[in-house]
Amino acid sequence: MSAQPAAATLAILERLLSFDTTSRESNLALIDWVVDYLAEYGIRATLTHNDDGSKANLYAAIGDAALPAIILSGHTDVVPVDGQLWSYPPFALSRHDGKIYGRGSADMKGFIACVLAQVPAWVKLAGEQSWQRSLGIALSYDEEVGCLGVGRLIADLQARQVPVAGCIIGEPTGMRPVVAHKGIAHYRCSVQGRAAHSSLTPQGVNAIEYAARLITHIRKLADTEASFGNRHPLYDVPFTTLQTGLISGGNAANIVPKSCEFVFEVRWLPGDQHERFVSSVRDYAANLLQEMRQVAPEADISFEPLVNCPPFQSEDGCEIRQHVAALCACQGGDAVAYTTEAGRFAEAGIACVVCGPGSIVQAHRPDEFVTLAQLAACERWLSALQQRLV
Repeated sequence: MSAQPAAATLAILERLLSFDTTSRESNLALIDWVVDYLAEYGIRATLTHNDDGSKANLYAAIGDAALPAIILSGHTDVVPVDGQLWSYPPFALSRHDGKIYGRGSADMKGFIACVLAQVPAWVKLAGEQSWQRSLGIALSYDEEVGCLGVGRLIADLQARQVPVAGCIIGEPTGMRPVVAHKGIAHYRCSVQGRAAHSSLTPQGVNAIEYAARLITHIRKLADTEASFGNRHPLYDVPFTTLQTGLISGGNAANIVPKSCEFVFEVRWLPGDQHERFVSSVRDYAANLLQEMRQVAPEADISFEPLVNCPPFQSEDGCEIRQHVAALCACQGGDAVAYTTEAGRFAEAGIACVVCGPGSIVQAHRPDEFVTLAQLAACERWLSALQQRLV
């Protein structure tokens, strides 16, 4: 078997990597390029935009659209490169020592390139063979900031009553099936106290100190879960986790700080409810607030939900797992602590498996790469998938 991907795949990947689709930027240049590429083969794409029209999802079908689709799904946005030291230009394709470097090469433009490179062959075969399933291509925006865009794509599929047999999300898994992952939720907590000169601390309410007490409570919840919480043996971290990732507050060392805010996250197992942890934090905050208002009636503690991506667990025996098991020559699959759009699809009743080229270890890092061997393996995998549509 060749460890080298087709020239078409590398050419498409080079084009995809050239688009700066960092989540804070528009992805329309990339989407427009894919629309034109698909049109060359007679495929019409449907777009769903965000509120201001600066970003879009794409969906396109190959074969008879009345047949249930096996969707091949990927996100177009990438994480920032700010503050990272790169040896290679991040928004270009660099090839060295059997690897393709560039932001998004693994996560997950490599998979998208492999899919798009198969389009000419799929269009030809769909015209020559009688398929039992159609193929769908789904590209989304804003996955990296909370799986925000794909919901509109799914809603459009449902509104148009597009039949779906299942979905394969091509996140980097080393071409091994992932059949379950955790959910993730982020919350911003804002603590408002009362400022005072540091020589008169009893007259103030120190927002940083009260935030620290809340953060300590979150740490205790995490420790309790690690010691006594539910376990899922498939996961490398087999229990629900909590942590505080950002904090800011205060103006000067000699001022009792009026304001402090922090962001904490929960990553929970399928079948668990992350709201129980958030409720505990809110209850503890309510107790602290009573104490704060004894000095400063204007004190407040508020919570703002930022991200809420559901967990995912596929069902044994569903059609899409049968396809993936046959293609990967394996039974079962892995469970991972990171989150993907599979949770959104599964929430909508669409059976999923996560499987794609590259390693999640490379995602979000400087000098992100995918190996040529992984791209070639993905090509073979996608070619074999077509044979299962007959």
